[in-house]
Amino acid sequence: MENQTTNFNRILFWSITVALGGFLFGFDTAVISGAERDIQRIWGLSDAMHGTAIALALYGTVIGALLGGIPADRWGRKRTLFWIGIFYLISALGSAMAPDVYSFMFFRFLGGLGVGASSVAAPMYISEISPAKSRGKLVALFQFNIVLGIVIAYLSNYFIDGTGPNDWRWMLGVEAIPALIFAIMVTRVPRSPRWLIVHENNEAEASTVLEKIGLTAEEIRQAVTNIKAATQQGKTQTKVRFFSKKYGFPILLAFLVAFFNQVSGINAIIYYAPRIFEMTGMESSSALLSSFGIGVINLIFTMLGLALIDRLGRKTLLLIGCIGYIISLSLVSRAFFVEDFEGYTVLILLFVFIASHAIGQGAVIWVFISEIFPNEVRANGQSLGSFTHWILAAVISNIFPYFANTFGGGPVFAFFCIMMVIQLIFVLTIMPETKGVSLEDMQKKLLKK
Repeated sequence: MENQTTNFNRILFWSITVALGGFLFGFDTAVISGAERDIQRIWGLSDAMHGTAIALALYGTVIGALLGGIPADRWGRKRTLFWIGIFYLISALGSAMAPDVYSFMFFRFLGGLGVGASSVAAPMYISEISPAKSRGKLVALFQFNIVLGIVIAYLSNYFIDGTGPNDWRWMLGVEAIPALIFAIMVTRVPRSPRWLIVHENNEAEASTVLEKIGLTAEEIRQAVTNIKAATQQGKTQTKVRFFSKKYGFPILLAFLVAFFNQVSGINAIIYYAPRIFEMTGMESSSALLSSFGIGVINLIFTMLGLALIDRLGRKTLLLIGCIGYIISLSLVSRAFFVEDFEGYTVLILLFVFIASHAIGQGAVIWVFISEIFPNEVRANGQSLGSFTHWILAAVISNIFPYFANTFGGGPVFAFFCIMMVIQLIFVLTIMPETKGVSLEDMQKKLLKK
């Protein structure tokens, strides 16, 4: 029992270390919410230019997600994660010291590359070192760290706000500290045993890692045999292209889960929370504090999702989230249509929305996508899911200020609500349950479809 506890603690340490890439992901995503209004004012940006400047990090994220599988396959998950940390570090320092909007956009784009690549490499690494029975909660640590990063970014913005004319630069620059810590810590994790076998045919090092995970000699032999057999099957049946009928069902699942994640409106709310609250008549300082409240709710319900994901399963959590989405978004839309902003109506409803996202899509997306693809194309599949997620995040965040200012909150939130009704239909009719199934068994199950 003591050895089992030691081994699990070792896996937990590796998972937490790699999941810190998610902390930087969340911090980088949310920290801009406290600086975006000063950036528009100082550099005199039009709404269109401002939207582009803020969304450019997301366009970098799109490229990072699209291409992140290449270094993850070629050089390994570990080395890729190290360079992601370096990208975050350079981006934070460069954005904070940018003399003009164009250099600012470049460094934000660089940070976006890190965000996109981390959303590919980190969940994939954790999935590949985790036992099936606890894989959900371990991979969900990545999402937990994303949310923690968002909370700390909101809190950091709140305390830095008003400290001087360049407070927005400090908001962006403090990210350099956790970026440096992450880059150093990731050097202490081992390389993925599945990557070692699939891409380097290095059974010796893979066996050493599996031994540290806690497998017996017989279990190690069986695990290596299963990984090699699944990989060989994939290679012999194909030189099949990734976008082919063979992988059609996992591709459809990854695309739809990522698609619905973003058309819920989550990133528009994370990026523009203070602006949304000001649309309801809140003062600027109250809006910033309310944004921090959103981060806290997100963190609490992400922890709940993390605790439940291996008990209730991925599908059940998404069903719970869908119901909460539909209720909260429909009522927020109504509040904007009838201008019912008495008390804290919209604030409370957005708290419900964030809770629904955290326990549902937030907890599930990175876990589910990391589970559904065979070993030989997992990096491609993770890139596809991340790319879909981030291209929609970029587009929605870019156009949100225009649509919110032109049409108001009512139609915008009504659109998000309709999309969540469609997601509910997808979960009920198409989505499979992946709880407690080994990655190799999952490959057999989904490829049959």
